[in-house]
Amino acid sequence: MRGILRTLCTSQEKGTPKTAAQAAEFVADHGLRGDAHAGPWHRQVSLLDCADFAAMQQQLPEISPGAFGENLTVEGLDCSSFGLGTRLRLGARAELRISQLGKVCHSRCAIYHQTGDCIMPRLGLFARVLTGGSVAIGDPVEVVELVARERFQVVVLTVSDRCAAGSAEDTAGPAAAAAIEQALGAHTYRVEVVPDETDTIAERLKHYCDGHSIDLVLTVGGTGFSPRDVTPEATRPLLERLTPGLDEAMRAASLRSLPQALLSRGVSGIRGSTLAVNLPGSREAATENLSAILPALSHGLKKLRGDPTDCATPARHDEE
Repeated sequence: MRGILRTLCTSQEKGTPKTAAQAAEFVADHGLRGDAHAGPWHRQVSLLDCADFAAMQQQLPEISPGAFGENLTVEGLDCSSFGLGTRLRLGARAELRISQLGKVCHSRCAIYHQTGDCIMPRLGLFARVLTGGSVAIGDPVEVVELVARERFQVVVLTVSDRCAAGSAEDTAGPAAAAAIEQALGAHTYRVEVVPDETDTIAERLKHYCDGHSIDLVLTVGGTGFSPRDVTPEATRPLLERLTPGLDEAMRAASLRSLPQALLSRGVSGIRGSTLAVNLPGSREAATENLSAILPALSHGLKKLRGDPTDCATPARHDEE
């Protein structure tokens, strides 16, 4: 799929409308050179579909490119189909990866007060810069890899001092990611390794649950009785609604083959529209626990996305 870069905008200060430019330079893992929102984070570049901008312009003819704080508008691509992980090439070599869908507005902008709507929270896309390069208005925009919006997005956090230090290989995290991809057709947004530190685990959980458009965060490890096993303590305070049925099913499944499964202290629950689940640290136990909840997981994640289907209605195989 190919489209065209129609507008290009930057601003030197956050919270101000961006101003149009004819050309600019993308810097890898930073953003647009000179733009206030550039930096080592996940929302380095923002973009809108030209059609969405034009629809707002019909209500407010005086608005100009950059009014919504967007860096780019593109024409000829169905931006509503882009899921996390979608990669775009702009110009000859610059490459972006979609990292967030929409954005929570903590304060109402002037446009919202005028129209009762602002499109950036609903329709804005945010991206990291994978490869730098110069771009100009009129350059082609190509979809290098499309990750469909409909696919569930998953993050796996392996919690292990040894893996984080590089003295052991993480096999459980990738195995859990592969299992969820195969069972649900999910897209793994990231597999990350963190040490057994309460604050670090909590920060990464909060990071992915808040605003990233992630459906499911799986933690792997740190659920036992050892003094450094603190994953449940890091997870529980962040959860807004507990899902004890998942915990019970996982422990029951492991108990059939291992009495020590009773010692697993893993918890699960919902924060915003994201489900977080603690899995044990071994590859076998993590995949076994995950298998126990997979039959219900798809329906639960659909409900978090707003699916109105009755929970008592059996799922048809052709809907999974």
